[in-house]
Amino acid sequence: MIQEKNVDGLIHVLAVTNPDLQTAAVHALGKLGTIATDPLLEAAKNKKNRLYRLGAISALAEIKDRRSVPHLIQMLNDPGSEIRWQVTIALGEFDDPVIIPSLVSALRDRDKYVRYGAAASLKKTGYVPSDPDEAVWYYAGFQDWDKLQDRSISALPPLVFLLDDPDREIRLNAIKVLSKRAEPAAAPALIQSLGDEDRDVRWNAMFAAERCGVPQSELPRGLYSRPHVKKNPLIAGFLNFLLPGLGYGYIGKWWGIMIFQIDITVTVWLFKIRGEADTYSLLFPIYLLLAIHAWYITKRLPEEPP
Repeated sequence: MIQEKNVDGLIHVLAVTNPDLQTAAVHALGKLGTIATDPLLEAAKNKKNRLYRLGAISALAEIKDRRSVPHLIQMLNDPGSEIRWQVTIALGEFDDPVIIPSLVSALRDRDKYVRYGAAASLKKTGYVPSDPDEAVWYYAGFQDWDKLQDRSISALPPLVFLLDDPDREIRLNAIKVLSKRAEPAAAPALIQSLGDEDRDVRWNAMFAAERCGVPQSELPRGLYSRPHVKKNPLIAGFLNFLLPGLGYGYIGKWWGIMIFQIDITVTVWLFKIRGEADTYSLLFPIYLLLAIHAWYITKRLPEEPP
C-alpha cells in the first residue's frame, strides 16, 4: 500500500480493532506525508466510528502538516473524551505557537485524560506558564499535588474545579490538598463536598472544612445534601408476599435465599398432598406475616451509605 500510495486503503485499515495493524497503518500514512492530509481530515470527521477517527488523528500527528492544525483545534470541542485526548496528544507534535492557547484551555477540560494530555503536550513544546494562574492549572493537569500544596501560589480555582471531577480519587486528593493549605476561602466548596456521593470524600471533606475554619455546627447541614439511599419497605413487603425470601434478599439478608428455597419445597409438597386451593389457603397467612416482617425490618434499617 505504501509503494502504491494507496491512501484510501490505509485509511480503511485504521478502523480495524487489531492495534498492531492500526499502528502500522498510522505509521504508513505518516510516511506518505501530506498527500494523505485531506483524506485523513475527512476521516477524522467520521461520526460513526470513533476508533477510525482516533487513528486518523494519530496519522495527522505523524504527518505534521500545519494545514491540519485548525481542524484539530476545532476537535477539542468534540463530545468524545477519547477524541479530545487524542487531539491534545496530536497537537503536541506540531511546532506551531498557535496550538498553545488551545492546549492551555484544554487544561480546564472535564476529563482527566484530556487535561493530562494537554499538560504533557504543553511540556513537550517547552511551554512555560505566563502567570501563576496558568501555572496552577498546568500542575493540576499533571495532578502534581505537591506543587498544588505550595501556599505561595493561589491554587484554589483548579482545586475547587477538581472537587467536581467524576474520579473520586481526584476529588479525594483535591480535598486533602485543600486541608493542608487550610485556606478559609475554600470553606464553601468543602461544605458542598460534604454532599458528595462517596463516603471517603465526605469524611475527608469534614476534616478539611474544620481546618479551613468551618464551625462544627455547620457541618451536619452540608452532610444533609448527600445522596440519601434507603430501601423501600413497601417493595420489601410486596416481594416477600409474592415470593417469600425475595424481600429479605432485596434488603441484603443472606437467609432470604434459604426461605425462598424452603417455600418452593413446601409449596410443591402441599400441592401433591392437599391440592391447589388448600395449599394457597394454608400459605396465605404465612406469606402475609413474612410480608409484614420484611416491611418492619426494612423500616428500621439505617440509611445507606452511612
